[in-house]
Amino acid sequence: MNLLKNKLSHKVLLGAWLLMSSMAGCNSKTETNQAQEEKPAATASQSEKSASEKKKTILFFGNSLTAGYGLDPAEAFPALVGEKAKAAGYDYQVVNAGSSGETTAGGKSRISWVLRKPVDVFVLELGGNDGLRGIPIKDSQKNLQAIIDTVRQKSPQAQIVLAGMQIPPNLGPDYSEQFKAMYTDLADKNKLTLIPFLLENVGGIRKLNQPDGIHPTAEGHKIVAENVWKVLEPVLQKQQL
Repeated sequence: MNLLKNKLSHKVLLGAWLLMSSMAGCNSKTETNQAQEEKPAATASQSEKSASEKKKTILFFGNSLTAGYGLDPAEAFPALVGEKAKAAGYDYQVVNAGSSGETTAGGKSRISWVLRKPVDVFVLELGGNDGLRGIPIKDSQKNLQAIIDTVRQKSPQAQIVLAGMQIPPNLGPDYSEQFKAMYTDLADKNKLTLIPFLLENVGGIRKLNQPDGIHPTAEGHKIVAENVWKVLEPVLQKQQL
């Protein structure tokens, strides 16, 4: 039930964000008449809408870690990073496009839909589920590269931040080492900002993870938010110049 609640909650939030962009060109006869009859209210609404559209956006694109599996969305690290940005004086809206169970192939399939509206910062957190399933690293890397290419095409002004991930050596040390190196290779090749290991000081620590041993608790997400913020804040600083 928690998983379903999280997925529905994030799809509603993401859908609302995309709906705002798709409504920009709508202007039916009924809307026109209402605007003429209620001009003051319509003017105020348009002003608020314009302010929202001008606001810069940070989009977190990932799996259950980004979605905040088992927690309230406000406890997930994207929301906590948004709070840090606001406290530091950065005026950004944060969009959580995390989807529990997402693989790099799934992310590749939905990235174009998610990017119907341009973004300013794109945080890519995918690959963990690939690693746990033993998907060939060359396939995961190819999918991540396709996502990066799509972001560059649809939102060329966006700064891309790649969240590095590590997995236990269950599938052998060679696989786990190549998996870890995949993120460095992608960051170097595409000149991306890299978070070396998203779950630094959280992964493998029982008290900071839920009973499944995979998904961080609320306290764990606070540490993850710190890991992200250390890398993300310099990116936001550069965008203010």
